[in-house]
Amino acid sequence: MTGSGTFMTSGAPLRAIFEHIEATSRLSWKLYVRQASHFRFAWHFHHEFELTLITHGTGTRFVGDCVEEYGPGDLTLIGPELPHTYQSAQGDGGHEAIVVQFRRDFLGADFFTRTEFAGVDSLLERAARGLSFPPGAVELGRLGTLPPPERTLALIGALVRLSRCAEARPLAGSRYVPALDGATRDRIDAIVTLINEEYAGPITVQAIARAVHMAPASVSRLFRRITGATITGYLTMVRVSAACRLLRDTDRSVAAIAGDCGYANLSNFNRRFRELKGMSPREYRSRWQA
Repeated sequence: MTGSGTFMTSGAPLRAIFEHIEATSRLSWKLYVRQASHFRFAWHFHHEFELTLITHGTGTRFVGDCVEEYGPGDLTLIGPELPHTYQSAQGDGGHEAIVVQFRRDFLGADFFTRTEFAGVDSLLERAARGLSFPPGAVELGRLGTLPPPERTLALIGALVRLSRCAEARPLAGSRYVPALDGATRDRIDAIVTLINEEYAGPITVQAIARAVHMAPASVSRLFRRITGATITGYLTMVRVSAACRLLRDTDRSVAAIAGDCGYANLSNFNRRFRELKGMSPREYRSRWQA
């Protein structure tokens, strides 16, 4: 995740953008809080591991060929060289994430290969595909309040706890290999931006193809190869996420919300919503307001 920090200044060939990360004068690793009105799609990678906890905001998380929704409590560990980014949902309020970045050898080349850290060593190996953890798996909010020695010990403790988390699941597919050139990165960026800005209106694969100067069949194959999602699937995710915000934050009718989110047909909206959320829009609203 790219961004500036509030704790302290201090992510191959879409050519995913390489992000250079330097340790601070007081720490051999980085800790910062990223705060922004929105997180914009920007594929990047870096040589460091990245532990990210979303504390505010919703949207879509891209890790390799994995595309999923994120919200408060979303916790991931991304391995080195793995392209990733976050795209915040339109209309959602401010966004915030606690970000930790470190190299495998930040405490010495063989630190995590020692017997007592075998679990952490395995965790870091598995992070090559990216890992997602259940909310609350570790507490990162206190890290910024600790002096540097205690902060580093707390990070080690967090990694130990994550290594014991049975619910950790991989994100990128086992056969995913980054293969993204600069033109491809720009096209994926344009597709994601267009969908997030225009989801409330009629969007077709043909219109997206014209916007990035490709044939419809080619643009569909490209998007799926790079992100692991279909264009239609991603559009549905964006629309349903927008509907969830309106169901939570307004008293507009379900029919009106369906129209606001690009669905002219209410039964189609209800069907797509249930496919993603496992319940109807009315059930979602009732559970949220309960």
